Amino acid sequence: MAVVCPECDNPIAVDTDEVEAGETLQCEECGVDLEVVSVDPIELSPVDESGYDDEDAPRMSEDEDE
Repeated sequence: MAVVCPECDNPIAVDTDEVEAGETLQCEECGVDLEVVSVDPIELSPVDESGYDDEDAPRMSEDEDE
């Protein structure tokens, strides 16, 4: 199945039987990293350069909360 890169509108061939939600693909035309958000229907979203929001802030353990 072909989907369109959200950054450059280039068609990207994606085998829906081989890809899983959460995987990262790269657009061959513009080089942007794309995360598979959904597989039915297939939906791609650009990966933020700084990474995922939930990984940015370090978590405090119970001993460090005060």
